Amino acid sequence: MNVLEIQDLNVTFATEGGPLHALRNVSFDVPEHRIVGVVGESGCGKSTLINAILGLLADNGQVDSGRILFGDHDLTRLGPLEMQSLRGLRISTVFQDPMGALNPVISVGRQMLHIQYRSDLGRSEKNARSVKMLRRVRIPDPESALDRYPHEFSGGMKQRIAIAMALMMEPALLIADEPTTALDATLEVATIELLQDLQAQIGCSVLFISHHLGVIAELCDDVVVMYAGEVVERGTTRELFHDPRHPYTERLLRCDPAGQSGRTRHLPTIPGEVPDLRVRPAGCIFAARCHRYEGICDTVPPEVGAGGHRARCHRVTP
Repeated sequence: MNVLEIQDLNVTFATEGGPLHALRNVSFDVPEHRIVGVVGESGCGKSTLINAILGLLADNGQVDSGRILFGDHDLTRLGPLEMQSLRGLRISTVFQDPMGALNPVISVGRQMLHIQYRSDLGRSEKNARSVKMLRRVRIPDPESALDRYPHEFSGGMKQRIAIAMALMMEPALLIADEPTTALDATLEVATIELLQDLQAQIGCSVLFISHHLGVIAELCDDVVVMYAGEVVERGTTRELFHDPRHPYTERLLRCDPAGQSGRTRHLPTIPGEVPDLRVRPAGCIFAARCHRYEGICDTVPPEVGAGGHRARCHRVTP
């Protein structure tokens, strides 16, 4: 059973140069109790996807077509108040910058109380729940931590507090928007392990957004690869890392510095530039940068193949 189903989602932004097609026919599922990673270069549409799910698109953005199914709800059809009733309760988010997520002038305890405003518990029970959640994310002396302010914690601890706040109401879906990017390598590993443990304890599903292939490989059960607003490949983590089928996925894996066997002055890159999303090519979105290019790529958009491991490429689609 799926917690989230995204079906042929199309999102555009009104710009001075014309409509910008930020997402095009995006489709994938987030099954129960699984961690699904979304990976791609900056500008591939990851943040737009999150904002579309949460109903937080900018004023010049709109969902043109498609559905975002969450339980019995199509999120694209809900009004602001209906979305507000789901956010924080059934769908929670951990953002990249914990200082942007935590209010610097309100104590951690008060912020954790505010999150529980829909609960019928008394203040003492809510505080006890907050302490329990801080202990679960390994904050030392959680009782006294409630009276402290965000600036009194390190970056890693602030991110743990943000995770605790996101999971406070035990949501069905946690959206993690590059939560390890601002952390050093040691804290990054610890945060990954923490997320894995909490996901198993709470039983929620996780949509994990990242550009870091190592983190995706370590944390996620399934992977969705995005390029220029399209899903170009999706499958299990093992399938995607051991048998990449789309040329963009293949090149993306080759560009990972961790995959280099020896010292080098020049890291591998993907030649070319991302196309202008206001004037999308008629054929394959990756054709101009592809090392498997064929004539059909310029004129015919490739379909996503059938089966569990899918890639949007003429060379792999029957």
